[in-house]
Amino acid sequence: MSRKDSVLITGASGEMGHGLIVRQAAAEPERPIITLDLKPLPADLSPKVHQQFHGSILDKELLASIQTEYAVDRVYHLAALLSTRSEFSPELAHKVNVEGTLNVLEFTQRQGESHGRSVIFFYPSSIAAYGLPTIAAKAAAGKVNEDEFNQPTTMYGANKLYCEHLGRYYGRHYKQLAAGPPTGKVDFRCIRFPGLISAETLPSGGTSDYAPEMIHAAAAGKPYACFVRPDTRIPFMTMPDAIDAIVRLVKCPRGSLSRTVYNIGAFAPAVAEIEDIVRGAFPKCGVITDVDEKRQRIVDSWPADVDDSAARRDWGHQPAHDLAAAFGEYLIPNIRKRYS
Repeated sequence: MSRKDSVLITGASGEMGHGLIVRQAAAEPERPIITLDLKPLPADLSPKVHQQFHGSILDKELLASIQTEYAVDRVYHLAALLSTRSEFSPELAHKVNVEGTLNVLEFTQRQGESHGRSVIFFYPSSIAAYGLPTIAAKAAAGKVNEDEFNQPTTMYGANKLYCEHLGRYYGRHYKQLAAGPPTGKVDFRCIRFPGLISAETLPSGGTSDYAPEMIHAAAAGKPYACFVRPDTRIPFMTMPDAIDAIVRLVKCPRGSLSRTVYNIGAFAPAVAEIEDIVRGAFPKCGVITDVDEKRQRIVDSWPADVDDSAARRDWGHQPAHDLAAAFGEYLIPNIRKRYS
């Protein structure tokens, strides 16, 4: 138990959670970190955490017990059912991604009320929140801003977009008809992430995982059948840059933020460009194209690139890895080591 201002990370057992734990523990070693996840943390991360709670964000009693034990002033809500599984289990996706998020927003509001100050709530959204109607519209759109084409075609994207609106409500309009002054205590901050690529973990079959899958297969000396066309293009970013963006946004004074939801990007290569880079590093790689029409339709509905000028202006978003650095300095050398 700690009455110090504490950090809560839900979904902490994922790679984004791992990165945030490491950064948070190094930056503010005196601030307790508590985690909530179905899975325990790896042994090397456990010493960095004050307490692990094992359970679901759907368990209101568990959230209430955390409420009584800790004074939380920052929430990173990473727990979610991811895109591929959400498409197979839309009802479960709604429960976890929407009802679970509502539970954590309510927890955050109660924390703020209890301690008389706003609580920062960070929420990771996705380019899945977009839904461009045709390939021609995608080509004509160029870099898409946060307020365009918000008609997602997947359950995961619909969940993410709705939770963006939920967060905006809790942050700006909470119980607006109540008597007295505004009572909202949630400082909601959200990033719409592009496809994220990591050198540390294996790809898990996500809709944007063709890029890391191609590198892993080449490094392992295995053939790879890419499930989207060579001309397919969406934005990407490395995981370290994603963690850095979260830290930058959360540290930014509220008054400097003009939005609750921000696009961020780094590079947006076509599949053919990725294949050329991979072939240059692994000349014997066996990459072919075997289009999965269902997944192709989903990727075609996402922007070819995003306009992240608001993030760059408001809180200094500046990714360290462009396309060349991402593959040449981070992904290929580290993935090669895994298989050498």
